[in-house]
Amino acid sequence: MEKASHTLQRLMLAALRRVPAAELPAAAWDFAAGQKVAEKTRVVGCTEGILTVEVPDVRWRAQLQSMAPQFLSRMAELIQIERIEFTVKGGAEPERNPLRNKSTQWGRRNA
Repeated sequence: MEKASHTLQRLMLAALRRVPAAELPAAAWDFAAGQKVAEKTRVVGCTEGILTVEVPDVRWRAQLQSMAPQFLSRMAELIQIERIEFTVKGGAEPERNPLRNKSTQWGRRNA
């Protein structure tokens, strides 16, 4: 089974090498990330060796950042990327701990 998996991976790499240059970053990401992750993410840019990938939320970003070295390794045969930056869809960042912030503000006002 491992031999078949290796053969399939070689065939996929060969096919990806024929992808037009403008589409290569997204295709390389889809290959490296796998279907489940690729369905939830989107390549939004690739300049100066930085691949920018949009993710659904901060949890996804944290998880994928920890996996970035693996993604880079898988993409190495296809495209030269130095690092991957993950951005949250819509750019909205929730407060780190809204309850703590409110209680801290309340405590200051009543101190």
